[in-house]
Amino acid sequence: MQPGLALIVGLIIFIIAGISMALVGLLIGKLLRTSLPHPEKDAAYECGEPTIGNSWVQFDLRFYVVALVFLVFDIEMALFYPWAVVYKDAGIAGLWDMLFFFAVLVVGFLYLWKFGYLDWVRATEGQKPSHRKISADDAIGRAARGWQ
Repeated sequence: MQPGLALIVGLIIFIIAGISMALVGLLIGKLLRTSLPHPEKDAAYECGEPTIGNSWVQFDLRFYVVALVFLVFDIEMALFYPWAVVYKDAGIAGLWDMLFFFAVLVVGFLYLWKFGYLDWVRATEGQKPSHRKISADDAIGRAARGWQ
C-alpha cells in the first residue's frame, strides 16, 4: 500500500471511529433512560428566573465591552508567566521589554478608565453620571421593555 493511501485510509478509519463512538453513546442513552414527560421540563429555563417579555431584546453594549476588556487583559496578563519562564536568562533587556509590554496594558487601562468604559452606568454627553439605585420592580420593568 502506498504511504499516501495508508494515511487517507487511517484518517477515514479515525473519523468513522470518532463518529461511531458519539452515536453509540447517544443511542445507548436513548435506549436506557426513562421517559417522564412533564410540562415543567418543557418550560424555558434561564438562570432560574421565569421569562419576561420577548426574547429578541437588544442587549446593552456594556456587556460586550466588559467581556472584551476582560478577555484582552486576562489573556495579556496570562502571557506574563510564560514570558518569564522563556526569557528568564534575558537579563535587563528582557525586563525592559516586559515593562514596555506592561506599560501598554496600563495605558490601555487608563484610557478605558478616563473615558468611562469601566463604569457600569455611563453618562451620555452633557449628563453627569447618576449613581441612583434601581429597585427590583424597576429593573424587571426595564428588562421587559428591552432596557429602553
